[in-house]
Amino acid sequence: GAPRPPRPFWRSFGAQILAAMVLGLALGLAARAIGPGAGGAPNGLTQALDLTGGIFVQLLKALVPPLIFTAIVASIANLAELANAARLVWRTLLWFAITAGIAVAIGITLGLILQPGLHHGAGLAADAGPRTVGSWLDFLKGVVPGNFLGLQATTKLADGAATTTLGFNVLQIVVISIVIGVAALRVGEAGAPFLGFIRSASAIVRRILRWVIALTPLGTIGLFGTAIAQYGWDALSSLGQFVLAVYIGLGLVLLVVYPAILLLNGLSPRRFFATVWPAMQVGFVSRSSIGTLPVTETVVERLGVPNAYAAFAVPLASTTKMDGCAAIYPGVAALFVAQYYGLVLGPADFAMIAFVSVVGSAATAGLTGAIVMLTLTLSTLGLPLEGVGLLLAIDPIIDMGRTAVNVTGQALVPLIVAKREGMLAEPVAGTATAR
Repeated sequence: GAPRPPRPFWRSFGAQILAAMVLGLALGLAARAIGPGAGGAPNGLTQALDLTGGIFVQLLKALVPPLIFTAIVASIANLAELANAARLVWRTLLWFAITAGIAVAIGITLGLILQPGLHHGAGLAADAGPRTVGSWLDFLKGVVPGNFLGLQATTKLADGAATTTLGFNVLQIVVISIVIGVAALRVGEAGAPFLGFIRSASAIVRRILRWVIALTPLGTIGLFGTAIAQYGWDALSSLGQFVLAVYIGLGLVLLVVYPAILLLNGLSPRRFFATVWPAMQVGFVSRSSIGTLPVTETVVERLGVPNAYAAFAVPLASTTKMDGCAAIYPGVAALFVAQYYGLVLGPADFAMIAFVSVVGSAATAGLTGAIVMLTLTLSTLGLPLEGVGLLLAIDPIIDMGRTAVNVTGQALVPLIVAKREGMLAEPVAGTATAR
């Protein structure tokens, strides 16, 4: 039949998120104005916002393990049907490195020009050590699965009581999925029923995740409102120069580097951003590249990237391709910490920051994002890890912009590789929404 006419913008998924952000901002400011309740406890509005955002994130996290496992196993099976599979893998990794290298160079340059550590205005009272520290051993521990499901147990002691929580190491799930996917192909016909089951499971998980993504406007109200209620704009004032440097870097990558790469490859930046916009919005409010994965994969396919390749490249990118968290942010933040403590970095140190940012992002794939990536960078350079404590208060606000850039880069690379390999089809009309 004839294609459905596009929805007016005010009824679109993007308009719903924008409206939710405005409402979240208003409710967050209201909650902040009300102030704490009796005994310093959060007021009812703050608790409601936190509960709404927390449930949304919890739903996303619950679906991450089956999504990653089924997506990668199924994508390996699909990738095997392509004649140039090995070439596609290496081209994808190469473009991951190229774009990350450009991003970290921008971060270092901005750190040198703006010198945020000399104009921070923050007191030493904010100086505290990070709770989680990244190291190159984390990469080795993260790559080798500790068990078949990639499960991790964490025990915390508080008030004389021990609390144990279970979590999933995303990098281990990726490794397990790749091994099982390759093994299923190598066993031939014996693996066909299993791969058929995985394809069905993948379709089911994606459908459930689309239902969760449809709740994004509600999650946006909770997450955005909670960030405003907890941090307001006060935290930005004491570290304004640092926030400015990070967001300038994110803006340069998003609005200069990515469009330049698109133009050099004969692609339209306007069409790219118009198509990718829904994924950027979900990434901004959810602060989760993996949670945004189904939307990112949808927009990549709408750009004309074949499903067989997109189903491989996007899940891989969602766990290891992070221009915001693993390139721009560590570059600016490492210089901030060095300037704060009066330490001088030389060309060799800048080269090490670039190396860690390009290669080390895999070390944080299953850990707690940019903060661990920063501690990995600081420990490699021998800089004081206590400097991380200065940046923790404003991290949620910065993380929104970082994740939006991460998601955009995760859509850009598959598009570029598909274009250079002559695999690009005509873009699909319309925009990506939760279905």
